[in-house]
Parts: sequence; C-alpha cells; structure tokens
Amino acid sequence: MRKLFILTACALCAVLTMAQTAAHKPTLMVIPSDAWCIKNGYYTEVDNIGNIQKVPDYRRALQEDMNLKLAIATINDLMAEREFPLQDLEQTLKNIEQTNATMMAVISKEGNSMAESLYDKMTRTAKADIILELTWDITTQGPKNTLSYVLEGKDAYTNKSIGGANGTSTPSIAADVASLLREAVLANIDNFNNRLQMHFEDMFDKGREVTININVFENNAAGIDLESEVGPDQLELIEIIDDWMATNTIQARYTKQFSTENAASYTQVRIPLFKNNGNPMDTEQFARELRNMLRKEPYNIPVKVMPQGLGTCRLIIGEK
Repeated sequence: MRKLFILTACALCAVLTMAQTAAHKPTLMVIPSDAWCIKNGYYTEVDNIGNIQKVPDYRRALQEDMNLKLAIATINDLMAEREFPLQDLEQTLKNIEQTNATMMAVISKEGNSMAESLYDKMTRTAKADIILELTWDITTQGPKNTLSYVLEGKDAYTNKSIGGANGTSTPSIAADVASLLREAVLANIDNFNNRLQMHFEDMFDKGREVTININVFENNAAGIDLESEVGPDQLELIEIIDDWMATNTIQARYTKQFSTENAASYTQVRIPLFKNNGNPMDTEQFARELRNMLRKEPYNIPVKVMPQGLGTCRLIIGEK
C-alpha cells in the first residue's frame, strides 16, 4: 500500500509539472536581423575605440519601411495563432523613449557610468524570453516574385541561438510581402515552435541562464573589497557571495569566471523562472535579492544594482 501511495504521488507530481509547463509559453518579440537592417540602409555607424560598427536603426526602419511592419505583423499573427504571448518591437521602442530609458549610460552618485546598447535597453524593456530575428529577400523573375526568409530564435537573456527556420515561397504575380512570407513560414513553423517550447521547458528544469558581475568602487566609504573579512564568522566577502549563489541558484548551477580583490564574474547562473509568489523572476530581481542580503545585518554593506540588458546585472560594492 505504501509503495502504491509513493508511485501515485510521483505520478501526480509529474502530471502537475507537465501541466505547469504546458500552461506557460515563452514570450516572443520579432525584430529585423542586423543583416536585413544593414542591407537596407537602416543603421548608424558607431566608433568603438577606432573600430567602426554598424548598429541597426530599428526606429527609422519601422518609420520608413512598410514591408518591415507587414513582415513583423505577419510573424506576430502566426505566433499569436499558436498562443505565444508577444511583445511588439515598435511599442517597446516607444516605451524606451517615453520612460527616458534611452540614456546612453547609468550615472552613479559618484559619477561612475555603465554603457548600455540600444539592443540591451530593448530586451530589458520588453522582457521577452526569446527574440526572433527575421531576414527576408524577394527575388523577381519576370512578372513573378519569390520570397526567401530566415527566422532565428535567440534566448533574450544570453543571446544564444535556440534554433532557426528558413524557406522559400512559390513564385507569385500578385502576392504581397505579407502573403509570400506567411506561405513560406507556414511550411515549417510548427517544428520551429517546438524547438522554442523545448528550450523554455528546459529552463523550468534547469533555470534561466544569466550573468552577475561584481565590482568594488575604489576608496569606497565602506572601506571594503571582495577579500575583506566581514560578518560574525569573519569570512571573506567573496566567500559569502559564493555561498549565497550556491543556495539560491537552481541545483547550485553557476560558473565563477574569475575573482579578484575588486571584481568577480558569475556566468551561466541558473535562476528560477518564477519567484515563490508565482511572479516572474528576472536578472535584476535576482541581483536585488543578493543586494538585500548584503545590505542587512550582520553585513550592512552598501550595494548598487545596475542592470545591463535583460540577462546581465552588475553589483557595485561600496555605493548605494
């Protein structure tokens, strides 16, 4: 009887886990790929220490290219039909402008700054789980047009590729971009979506992957660094942070890339998708929990949280 009860309980837990996973789908946001923006002239040039980089200008592309708006709307419609929640690129850009989130740097009280790219601001504002980068091209042969496309899914937190889809429409005389794209995408969209869902389900089991960087301000008022011995047990501060990471990550999954007196970096940090109250967990919220622990007794260490994009946060020791 006891064995039967255990088996029944295990089966129930498995069913509940599957039901919870099935109830959630990743939130998506469709954007034009860098290649599409550059090919069509929608970019600005930025001097990065002597290296000229071409940065996509999403706002101008949306304002000037109606086919881009039609293409994004087409992919959004196809995903909405399959019950994926969506964030709209154009509305996200408007939100960034309206909330003054487009500032090029976050300035600390002591004058320290941290640059953040438009892509980082965009993903942080939208808080989509997966970014869908869309590229398409139209070939004309006589009176007929053929559309070829590439759709790549990327984890919004890590920018790692999840999977891609590509295809070509049948030649058509009258069809517009939206119709050609819909026809081409429909051929393999379900296999593509399955890969997106599998990636999201994997995060339920292993956690979402993020990066936490830690720096110490020089000559900070607290007079501490990562090798300072603090607290009742007089452990080095970096040891205390290590212990907190092991306790609060999924299955203690994280990689400490390096640690010095004034800096440390934790990558592949697996955080839960949801907090205990059921609300979504993101990188900034996870970093704030670490900050709150360090600010309280018995440590009383001033710490500032500075998000950079959706998947990276920096904690500054020694300043609020």
